[in-house]
Amino acid sequence: MDLSLNDTQQLIQDSAKDFVRGACGRDVLLKLDRDPALVMSTLWKPMSELGWTGMAIPEQYGGTGNSLTDVAVLFEELGCGPVPGPLFSSAVLCARIVLEAASDAQKKAWLPKIAGGERVFALALTEQHYNWSGNGIRSYAKRDGSGYTLSGTKVFVHDALYATDLLVAARVDGAAQISLVRVDAKAAGVAVRALDGFINGLSEVVLNNVKVAADDVIANAWGPAERAMLAVTPVLCAYKVGSCKAVFDMSLTYARDRTQFGQIIGRFARVQDHLIHLVNYLDSARWTTYEALWKLDSGMDAASSCHVAKSVTSESYMRACDYAHEVHAGIGVSREYGLTLHTKMSRSLYHCLGAPKLHRKKLESVLGLVAG
Repeated sequence: MDLSLNDTQQLIQDSAKDFVRGACGRDVLLKLDRDPALVMSTLWKPMSELGWTGMAIPEQYGGTGNSLTDVAVLFEELGCGPVPGPLFSSAVLCARIVLEAASDAQKKAWLPKIAGGERVFALALTEQHYNWSGNGIRSYAKRDGSGYTLSGTKVFVHDALYATDLLVAARVDGAAQISLVRVDAKAAGVAVRALDGFINGLSEVVLNNVKVAADDVIANAWGPAERAMLAVTPVLCAYKVGSCKAVFDMSLTYARDRTQFGQIIGRFARVQDHLIHLVNYLDSARWTTYEALWKLDSGMDAASSCHVAKSVTSESYMRACDYAHEVHAGIGVSREYGLTLHTKMSRSLYHCLGAPKLHRKKLESVLGLVAG
């Protein structure tokens, strides 16, 4: 497994670093944290112009057809911010689901607009019985003339606040199989409410007798959707790798600069212990993530590695933030310092695409340790 970057990936990394340092300084990120609605007017157009919205989409549908590792290199740098916004939800997750599950006509209608940044998709999957498997789906669509009427409530939906379109997981006409329904986020009967608390970019979506056309239904889509979600999981993990690196760098710099009792605090054994924990979490997140990406881009069976990567990186990002707060002590909870941006994001992304517990159970099944 060679983790050195090729020329294309080096260009992507350099471009993303410049973007994060320039357009996404700490003051900008704090402003966006106060008012998430500004994300689209501040960041989306530059991201689209840089071609990032089309990287994970094949050329035949208006994208650039980059490898998953290429896309992950971009997201690792964005994670250093942490840069908010729907880039992953729309241009990676939903784009991949459409590629895996949709008809050719639906791909031609939706993917070029996602690639160009004209439309922003978000996946509305999780419900009251919160989990990322299909067991908790209770939303339903019933036949209404030539189309359908869709009802249900989705909770903890990532990036719905920014979306023009929602991909809603629902059961159609009482079928046991789960379908995906494309819904205009501004349609009558759709209500999106940002959720409060120590979280980032999560919303509740209420669907009340929303009219949808038959052409907007991807029937029996759960199997392809699961494959798509698993395939893009390491890209989300790469974002967390960048975040872990940023948290470690902040902590190391502070430990070298902060003096107490006549010496820098980095000389104290307990602070050194915290930094060692940060290194271990960063390294474990990086190696598991890029092993999964390498397997995916090499055409190998990567299911077990994807489950391991998601389980490890979710825990690593959250625990890295915990140890970073131990290093920083009081100043770490000061909002203006910036560490809490990562602390919030680590909690917000912990369950995205499934919590570690879910992925460990799936890993057991993949390895044949329990019945599927």
